[in-house]
Amino acid sequence: DQAALNFLSQLRNVPGIADPRLSSPPSGGEIVVRPKPDEAARLGVSVAAIASAARVATVGDIDANVSKLNQGERRIPIRVRLAESARADLAAIRNLRLPTATGGFTTLETVADVTFEAGPAQIDRFDRKRQVTIRADLDGGAQLGDVIPQANRLPAMRNLPPGVAPASAGQEKAIGQLFGGFVIALFSGIGLVYAVMVLLFGSFFKPLVILFTLPAAIGGAFLALLLWHSALSIPSLIGFFMLMGLAAKNSILLIEYAIERERVGVPKREALMEACRERARPIVMTTMAMMAGMLPTALTLGEGAEFRQPMAVAVIGGLMTSTVLSLLLVPVVYDFIDDFEAWLKPIAGRLATPREAPLPPSPVDRL
Repeated sequence: DQAALNFLSQLRNVPGIADPRLSSPPSGGEIVVRPKPDEAARLGVSVAAIASAARVATVGDIDANVSKLNQGERRIPIRVRLAESARADLAAIRNLRLPTATGGFTTLETVADVTFEAGPAQIDRFDRKRQVTIRADLDGGAQLGDVIPQANRLPAMRNLPPGVAPASAGQEKAIGQLFGGFVIALFSGIGLVYAVMVLLFGSFFKPLVILFTLPAAIGGAFLALLLWHSALSIPSLIGFFMLMGLAAKNSILLIEYAIERERVGVPKREALMEACRERARPIVMTTMAMMAGMLPTALTLGEGAEFRQPMAVAVIGGLMTSTVLSLLLVPVVYDFIDDFEAWLKPIAGRLATPREAPLPPSPVDRL
């Protein structure tokens, strides 16, 4: 409780945080019974007997142990306990009689200390440990990702007493799970794209050219979010997934055309130049159409566009960089990887892309 109060007082000075407060209700008065182990052992009074006497006198016994009043088909438990005035009288509670091992009786105050103290009105647990939750609101357009590091750097959090540790919960935990799932989905998508491209091109190396454009798209998306002062949120992550497909599509158009031209005998450099000339128009057209469709959302035109704005900004920024770099970077990377594949072909010829066009089946093969 003291660590939570210290952190709460320091959290009020963090910019961007408004109205920090404890989520648990304030403490209330309660009767505390602390057994005296030596006296209880000498008289043969168990802790269970002390607890049972205190429970029955104050709140009554559990329903399974009490008598029942039959009212037709209903069975109403009869709970017996001290009168309300006696339940608030410490002297009456201290004089409760308990059986001893020798068959006699003793009072509760002989084997336990009975006091009236302030105690928690509610006990919360996290991973089977006692927890104190502090809630706060974001103020002035602050982002959770900027506020949490500042809160963790406070002296109260960096010098926690023994037995006290921070717990990740609420929006902080949800964001951690979100980004963890995003990383898994991102690498899974890249792996699936690579597997499909291996089957399409018949090579384990040509699909690597396509994967080189993905960092360019992601980098452009991050740059656009930074310049637009947009947060990295769920819509922006959705935009990253869209960019993966769009950036891969541009590279596939170039690589597929260049490979087809090489198979009919066109030299590699000339095939790459021709691919850029022929595929530049559809690449630019699809990019401009996608950017035009995302522009109203990026400008927050329309109802609910504020939530989707980071997605549009990420897509537009990633498309701009990936389109430009795909026409410049893809031919260069393709040239290097093709030379490496030609060098490796005598060693592992099955991994190389076939250059010759497949021969049509002969009439004998058809039979």
